[in-house]
Amino acid sequence: MTTHDRTPLTIGIIGDGFMQPALFRKALEARLGDREITFRELELDWPLHVKSTKVDPDLPVGEFVGRPEDYFDFLSDLDLLVTHLAPITAHSLDHAPGLKLIAVSRGGPVNIEMPAARDRGLSVVNTPGRNASAVAEFTVASLLAETRNLIRGHLAVKSGSFNRDYYHYDNAGPELGELTVGIVGYGDIGTRVARLLQPFGCEIVIYDPFKPLTPEETAAGFRKAELDALLADADVVTLHPRVTPETIGMISRERIAAMKPGGYIVNTTRGQVLDYDALYDALVSGHLRGAALDTFTPEPPPADMPLLQLPNVTLSPHIAGASRLSAKKAATVIAEDIARFLAGDTPHNLCT
Repeated sequence: MTTHDRTPLTIGIIGDGFMQPALFRKALEARLGDREITFRELELDWPLHVKSTKVDPDLPVGEFVGRPEDYFDFLSDLDLLVTHLAPITAHSLDHAPGLKLIAVSRGGPVNIEMPAARDRGLSVVNTPGRNASAVAEFTVASLLAETRNLIRGHLAVKSGSFNRDYYHYDNAGPELGELTVGIVGYGDIGTRVARLLQPFGCEIVIYDPFKPLTPEETAAGFRKAELDALLADADVVTLHPRVTPETIGMISRERIAAMKPGGYIVNTTRGQVLDYDALYDALVSGHLRGAALDTFTPEPPPADMPLLQLPNVTLSPHIAGASRLSAKKAATVIAEDIARFLAGDTPHNLCT
């Protein structure tokens, strides 16, 4: 299909309460102009009433909503598919013989069986970095909330106690400018966290074996270190690696024990990278002073999980990436790549 090919298209959009179908459709209509398109839309009742499945040993995909067979009829005569959370497997593709491209509005196409797509010559595009600024802002906000007793103070006022304990020297938190912040993972999110923290006067230390510092970052005083050296030196460790076999459990009991006493951990990536039992023990013993956690293993965490009962944690329900702008960015990026694909050009975010 090219810009000279005016064949009518059927584009299926499987959205949800965050990535709403209307966002995709409006972006596609704006980018594709007067191209004759039939849109087929489905809005999943996620995240309010339907939960996602993180891992299913019977399926070669992850982080999805529903079952592949739930979407077979929807896929049947599509030319292009846009989705956020629908699981697309080899069996799904058997029901979509005319499908030419799948667009996934997330950082990695984890809910798509990529080998099956490749075997069929299907192009898959995604939206890397679509929520990087949102997660970076949330990371800094979570760090401030934990270190400066924001949530604890809120609860004290709300309860009617107007608790002034947090003005006692022993309970008062540090300012960001006096902290060394260790950033583990220096991709789209980690780099933004570093830039946001720089004006506060933090010392920035980075662990990422694949990402060199730019001359500008070096001139700003950022420095790289091996992981164990970073953990020993940093007052705050904030986690931003992707989940891979190498990063699962990377912040282990041994590494938490090796952290600087009185430090903090912030996790806005995935729960799999951190040993939560070891974190609990370190927070109870006082080895670590606090933690800010947006992600857990499993999700949702059990209501009786001991970590959730501690006074020195700031908790949120995996919402770091939830900004309206990130949803609009994803729709715009997908519309641009679909336009490039239809014009015979290589999409910017082609998954391999």
